[in-house]
Order: sequence, then structure tokens, then C-alpha cells
Amino acid sequence: MERTSSERLANAMERVRRQWQTQRKAETIAGIAPVQPPAAFSIAMSREAGTNGSQIARAVGERLGWLVYDRELVQHVAEDMGVRANLLGSLDEKHRSWLLECLEACASAPAVSEGGYTRHLVETLLSLGVHGDCVIVGRGAAQVLPAAVTLRVRLVGPAEERIKTVCQKFGVTKDEAKRSLEKTDGQRVRFVRDHFRKDPTDPRGYDLVLNTSRWSVNECAELIIEALHRLQAHAPVQSPEPACSLTS
Repeated sequence: MERTSSERLANAMERVRRQWQTQRKAETIAGIAPVQPPAAFSIAMSREAGTNGSQIARAVGERLGWLVYDRELVQHVAEDMGVRANLLGSLDEKHRSWLLECLEACASAPAVSEGGYTRHLVETLLSLGVHGDCVIVGRGAAQVLPAAVTLRVRLVGPAEERIKTVCQKFGVTKDEAKRSLEKTDGQRVRFVRDHFRKDPTDPRGYDLVLNTSRWSVNECAELIIEALHRLQAHAPVQSPEPACSLTS
């Protein structure tokens, strides 16, 4: 049976742990100082709603042979926390309402706090960053992972083009698409600002900003990969520290 994306994520994180333990054990036996291998690279992709972020991420992943993590991150964190993935739906890049929290507290399923979800999310992001060779869509990855070994990409586009994309994809009216875009973008921005104290709309926080109305999905993928290769040419010897810490 083919493994799920969540299972592949768990296995990748376990491989990192085993490799680290094996390396440290060998170094201890040999009596040598620990040697850090070149840090692995990842791509963290931030996006405005309606910019085909998932499609572009998949195109990049296919060309590089890398795993792509989008909604799969939510599933993995849910399993790690022992809750159903749909209970994290209102936490994922969104704010929870006090009413929803009260309802869940009275339900048979475990209650999920916003802080608990964020901490598990950051731990997962950092584990993926150590392993490298992956594309992570949203979830504050561009603000969490170390800039030295992460290609941080921001996908943007004119509102009218993004509205058109949503209309075609979901068969909704222009007014409905506009409201959906404004709501989604607002939730994503607040999530990053509140938890990581950074502005995800600030272009200075990215290595590459692409206007997706100017390029096709495949062209965006090619530009991202070219930027990655150029960044890898200046790879550090040691793995750097994360870009930020959790808020209290």
C-alpha cells in the first residue's frame, strides 16, 4: 500500500533522528570532534490567495524530486497531538473563536489550544528544515526556518487576476471570490504576525517575490529552482539557527 504524505513526513523526521544519533555515536567512538555536514536546503513558499501556490509547489517538487508539504502538515500535527485533523481546521493559519473553543471543551474529542498547535507546528517545520529537500507551503515556514538554508518565496498577484482564478476554480461569483480572498489573506497575515511577530507581506523577508499573473505555473517553478541553485552555491558549512522563536 502506498504511504500517505503524513507517514512520509513521520518517516523523514525519524530518519533525521537516527542519522544524528549514528553520527554522534561514531564520532564518540573515534574520539573526534563532531563534524557538521553541509546544511540541507528547503523551500518555504508564502502566497496570496488565488496565486496557485499549491500547483506551483507541486511543480517544483516534481522537478526536484522533493516532497511537498501543504495540508499534510495539518494531518501530521493532528496525529502527533492525538486529535482529528478537522479540529485543527480553524487553527491552521486562522484565529479560533472563543465559542468554538468552549464547544470543543465540552465535546468528547480533546480540546486543542492555539498555542499548542503552533508549538507542534514549529517543531514539525524545524524537523523538516533539518532534513531538507522539501517544499513547504505557508504555515509561517518562511518566517521560522533559517534564511541561510531556506529559499523563501512569496507569490503575489493583482486582485483582479486572483479573483478570476478563484472564480474559475470554484465556480463562484466575483463578489464571492473577492470576499474569500480578503478573508483568507487576512487570516494568514494575522497568524504569522501574532505567533511569529513578523509581517508576511514584507518583501524584505523573502529571497524571491513572483507576480504569478506574469508567469505560468511551470515558469514560476523554473524561476524558483534557478534561485534555489544560486542560493545553494553559497551554502553554509553548519546548520544555522531558526529564524525566530515562539511567542509566549
